[in-house]
Amino acid sequence: MTDPRPPYLRIVAEIERRITAGELRPGDPVPTTRAIAGEWDVAIATATKALAALKHSGVIESTARVGAVVAARRLPSRTTEGVERERIVRAAMQIADRGGLAALSLRAVAAELGVATMTLRRHLDAGADLTQLLVDAAFAEIDYPETSPGWRSHLRAAAHLQWGVYQRHPWVPPLVSITRPVTLPAMVAYGLWTLRAFDGLELDSTIRLHAYATLVNYVRGTAMNIESEVRAELDTGMTSKQWGSARLAVDRPLITQLTEPNTEVDLESLFAFGLERLLDGLTIVMTPPRTRRPRT
Repeated sequence: MTDPRPPYLRIVAEIERRITAGELRPGDPVPTTRAIAGEWDVAIATATKALAALKHSGVIESTARVGAVVAARRLPSRTTEGVERERIVRAAMQIADRGGLAALSLRAVAAELGVATMTLRRHLDAGADLTQLLVDAAFAEIDYPETSPGWRSHLRAAAHLQWGVYQRHPWVPPLVSITRPVTLPAMVAYGLWTLRAFDGLELDSTIRLHAYATLVNYVRGTAMNIESEVRAELDTGMTSKQWGSARLAVDRPLITQLTEPNTEVDLESLFAFGLERLLDGLTIVMTPPRTRRPRT
């Protein structure tokens, strides 16, 4: 299956694997940006982003003569020093990715990092602050493409970028608020990029904001089903299509009352269909009144 993570995170994971496996040892130079760009066939900016993430998490460090090297291994500290917020957030995301929000707590994060729980409390005011940071970190993984021509294609791209965040982290949708949004850097960046769809259109601020919030809410609402679908697939060992085929053999008389027996529906098709209908509806407010066709 194709890795859904952004390219820079796949690079981070591979370099961390090499360090864990002993292929790269403390003090060894890590691949340069040009070497990473060549090996993974990515842009220099993506390679730079990967190295920055490794440095921020303490995996690598810079030296005067050699450049970036694998950081010296340290025993887990149980003091209040040396725990950066990014390390805390990253550890919390790994816990949530493995077990969902139910598995997430400051105690679990502290155990993951090998520090005392009070260490984390000095960096985070409350558990709610941590979840907000997690949402922002999830959206920070987005690699934005060039602006798509036309408001419809731009909003479609924005919706798929948001959908990708939820596919990578199914626990995120319940934490995204439409009426009380998180105003952290990555969330603001997503909002600004999405709102560029309306550049050049004669729309007042109320319509712009409502159109944006409607799109975000649609993607979020549909994505609320991702986590339960993942659990169901693990419990049954079947995808939704496989489950539907199995139920057809039992419930065929009832199903035929609703639709053709071989009609397939899954979360991806529902998302795509609903998104296009949403964009169809927004056409009404995006089209200047003088160009609208009269209703019959």
